[in-house]
Amino acid sequence: MIPARYAASRFPAKLMQDLSGKPVIVRTYEAAKNTQLFDEVYVVTDSDVIFDTITEAGGEAIMSIKEHECGSDRIAEAVEHMNVDIIVNVQGDEPFTDRESLASVLEVFKSDIEAEIDLASLMVRITDSNEIANPNTVKVIVDNRNFALYFSRSPIPYPRATDVEKVYYKHKGIYAFRKSALMDFQRLPMLALEATEKIEAIRYLEYGKKIKMVETTVSGIEIDTPEDLKRAQEAWK
Repeated sequence: MIPARYAASRFPAKLMQDLSGKPVIVRTYEAAKNTQLFDEVYVVTDSDVIFDTITEAGGEAIMSIKEHECGSDRIAEAVEHMNVDIIVNVQGDEPFTDRESLASVLEVFKSDIEAEIDLASLMVRITDSNEIANPNTVKVIVDNRNFALYFSRSPIPYPRATDVEKVYYKHKGIYAFRKSALMDFQRLPMLALEATEKIEAIRYLEYGKKIKMVETTVSGIEIDTPEDLKRAQEAWK
């Protein structure tokens, strides 16, 4: 499932921007489809423009019925009556989505014999100080089993000690959910931490869900700003 809003707050209409001859959302859809990992791939949107663009490109799209604050809510509405076990959320601004990363989050559930994991997601190590400080880059800290402890737009952990190795991870916007966890998310109200940080993954933590993080070395380019789009256009060449 690829949630796709037209009116993004930081970069309106970013999903319809041109990326080497096709809109960003079409590139993302094609990347997810080309992994050949999924029974079905859908773009879930509130926009007639995006819906028509995907269907005209030969893809599958679902129009949201309700207004939604975040991608998880949008996907939950779309899959509520589908007979599925695991749903993968690929952000619409991730045209460099790759098979290896998606396969790694799906593998988490295959080895989860006791079904203790509610979600799986990706993180990539970052060292650039500007990226660590950038509020558009969501950081994550994990325990010794790589379960998420917290997500933040601030640099975490705070580097107070100078004699300890500091490791920073960026959260990549790809999730794999058990359907039950996604349905719970839809009916649970937003709490203070999620509202403060504007990071939907925090709601799962606030309600006790377990998120298994998988480290990847594939960073890709998430298109949040016009500058990101320029980098993506150069990378695509």
